[in-house]
Amino acid sequence: MIETASWGHRILALAIDWVGSILVVMAFIGLDGWIEDPASGLYTLGVFVLQSAILLALAGGSFGQLVTRLRVVRYDGVPRPVDLIRALVRQVLIALVIPPLVFRPDGRGLHDMAVGSAVVRLRDLQGAAR
Repeated sequence: MIETASWGHRILALAIDWVGSILVVMAFIGLDGWIEDPASGLYTLGVFVLQSAILLALAGGSFGQLVTRLRVVRYDGVPRPVDLIRALVRQVLIALVIPPLVFRPDGRGLHDMAVGSAVVRLRDLQGAAR
């Protein structure tokens, strides 16, 4: 199997996803609404989970992962994205925070182990395909 991506790349991708989710929520409820509405954090979390799950299933990674050239692939040796249900379960587990913090020596967190996925760098994925 391909080596998993570094934590630095993953954290950068997560930060990009989170900022993007905040901006989407702000576009709908405005800056004042985002600041004043106590549920704005939940809206942001919902946008994060939905956008990342849908993009993960369709394109192999969330917006932040695509920008940072990371991909989430099936761990069974088939270099394809996970299906939508697994992508949604994975992202909900990430939203719970603890699963990504508990990981194996190979860099796969509980969220990846639960759905049979791994986060890899695009260049490693392309190199393995040759």
